[in-house]
Amino acid sequence: QVHLVESGGGSVQSGGSLRLSCAASEYTYNNYCMGWFRQAPGKEREGVAAIDNDGNTNYADSVKGRFTISQDNAKNTLYLQMNSLKPEDTAMYYCALEGAYYHGGPPLEDYEYTSWGQGTQVTVSS
Repeated sequence: QVHLVESGGGSVQSGGSLRLSCAASEYTYNNYCMGWFRQAPGKEREGVAAIDNDGNTNYADSVKGRFTISQDNAKNTLYLQMNSLKPEDTAMYYCALEGAYYHGGPPLEDYEYTSWGQGTQVTVSS
């Protein structure tokens, strides 16, 4: 079981930026996907961005052009750079990992992922 730990959340004003990190315990998957998901109070969890071992990325329409997902394989760390934050981005953000490769690109559906972190809170005030 891979252990994932998110960090970097906080409170910012609308228009601000945050960078989330997700440190993964060592894993031996040759093929994998990692993703960022978020869940706001009273809402379902939604996929935000995902990346696979080939560097293919996938973004939710609501964050395209504002968020960037990246990874540092040497550090086993996943990042989410969030710019131009909006109040509607307020949520608990989770990272997830799945040891599989999807030919259609890394998925944003949470049921495709089996390893999850505990989350980090992002609050954007207007």
